[in-house]
Amino acid sequence: MEDLLKHKGLRKKLVDRMKEKGIIDENVLGAIGKVPRHLFYFDSTFADKAYDDIAFQIGDGQTISHPYTVALQSQLLDVKKGDKILEIGTGSGYQTAVLMELGAKVFSVERQKNLYDKTKQLLPGMGYDAKLFYGDGYKGLPHYAPFDKIIVTCGAPEIPSSLLGQLKLSGVLVIPLGNKEQIMTTLVKTGENEYHKEEFGEFRFVPMLQDKAKGL
Repeated sequence: MEDLLKHKGLRKKLVDRMKEKGIIDENVLGAIGKVPRHLFYFDSTFADKAYDDIAFQIGDGQTISHPYTVALQSQLLDVKKGDKILEIGTGSGYQTAVLMELGAKVFSVERQKNLYDKTKQLLPGMGYDAKLFYGDGYKGLPHYAPFDKIIVTCGAPEIPSSLLGQLKLSGVLVIPLGNKEQIMTTLVKTGENEYHKEEFGEFRFVPMLQDKAKGL
């Protein structure tokens, strides 16, 4: 697939919808406007739906999140250029690409081998040099910690303590918490074992599963 003029027009309309829904971070809006979301649809048959604000199945029981969800999580992270970010759940690689457009250095973990193999080929081919790992997201990447920011892109029944331990002081964790439905939650690390917590409404993510991938 190519990135055509029509896709650029559709991205502009998508950015306008993100503004209408409350995304105010101009850097995030700029990244959404740059990343060719249709290239992350592994089945090109459905690529015309890529700029609708919908989630979409990408195989292995996983989805590419709503553009609004990606934009909101990115906004909540408050990404600064050069931030070292741990992403739990690479999925299609779309969120990874948005974070890289924001200037982040991304370390991303995927537990589904098939998706990991696809994104490991796709992202470099698009010019996104993320550090990709096949493994158990619950464990994070302790050998590469600490991180400025951590983003979890799957529904977690609880906050993995291993991830909190890999967050820098004043660092931000963005995580959807819950079982069938999740509450988008941020935690800012304010002390050794102290965190400031905020909640940002209900969402629905695929579940975060433990010990489903090996290789770290």
